[in-house]
Amino acid sequence: MAAFGLYTHIQANRRRSVALVVGLFVLVYVLTFAFALLFRAFDVGPSVPGGAVQDYLRAAARDLLWLSPVVTAATALWVWVASRFHQGLIDAVTGSEGVARETDPRLYNLLENLCISRGVPMPRLKIMDTDRLNAFATGLNENQYAITVTRGLLAALDDAELEAVLGHELTHIRNEDVRMMVTAVVIAGVISFFGELVFRWLDVLPRWSGSSSSRASSSSDSKSKGGGAFVAILIALALIALAWALSLVIRFALSRSREYLADAGSVELTKNPDAMISALMKISGKGELEGVPSGLMEMCVDNPRSGFADLFATHPPIEERIDALVRYAGGHRPPPQPQAPAIEAPAPPSPWGPPAAASTAISAPASPSRSPSPRARRRRGSPRR
Repeated sequence: MAAFGLYTHIQANRRRSVALVVGLFVLVYVLTFAFALLFRAFDVGPSVPGGAVQDYLRAAARDLLWLSPVVTAATALWVWVASRFHQGLIDAVTGSEGVARETDPRLYNLLENLCISRGVPMPRLKIMDTDRLNAFATGLNENQYAITVTRGLLAALDDAELEAVLGHELTHIRNEDVRMMVTAVVIAGVISFFGELVFRWLDVLPRWSGSSSSRASSSSDSKSKGGGAFVAILIALALIALAWALSLVIRFALSRSREYLADAGSVELTKNPDAMISALMKISGKGELEGVPSGLMEMCVDNPRSGFADLFATHPPIEERIDALVRYAGGHRPPPQPQAPAIEAPAPPSPWGPPAAASTAISAPASPSRSPSPRARRRRGSPRR
């Protein structure tokens, strides 16, 4: 089995980021071809001579070559805007606010100490005003990196546990996981936008095709083109569905090992695996951020949202992460807390009163029996030996 370590993970993330950007343009070209094929199939614009499926495909290919410069420029502009202003969009969605040393010295000092210990630039700190327990990191370069924590997390964790969570997110930044995840979210946004644009056009194209078909020269020519146009429409819809499915695969195919490595990186920074275990146990089941897109939840410490049968879950289960810390990082599970004895509520009084035997048994419990002392036995007349 090949060795897989920190530097291998970083190199793999860099290759994945490049592949994601290349895959983005490929998917956009596929959607453009499908868009042109729908135009041709619905007889919008110049008519297609022949009317066979091959004729529609060739016409759509010519349209793709003509539109490719415009599509490339639009996609590059989208990527630039998303990479430049994504943090502002995230802050607008989550309502996060910046943190300075004066406003929250506890949180600021914990992160600053971790950054100083490893000689890395300190990312910006932000707080999300919610009682849920979670944190996430964002950014594409050193000038954009930011770590956001919730107020619920600040209130629920002690200093050691909070430091472990900050170390987890700082490791995501050091491993370049954040850059790859932001790229994947941008790709999903582009594909969703183009896919929605195509389906909106489907509501308009039939009306255009109806007006153009009325201008057809003969009904026999319209019937001869009907079969090829129908097949072309099916091909276009299949391509749109394929692009949408591939955009999901791009997001969900990201290796879940990044969470294990981030947990291990936190232990390496703090030298305290028990703090990471305790933090995960407190966060488990309390990390759902309402109103936050799924793409952002994939960047959090814990993502309770999962796909079909946990197949598309972006995070390993909390229990598996804790088991890995216990097995490989020398952590210890905290002992189970003793549960207080359950106090049974008294039964409602019966209109006829409680039975006499039951009342006596409850009101006068039997006292433990004691054997009589030797002096008492002598008083009773027991023979002396």
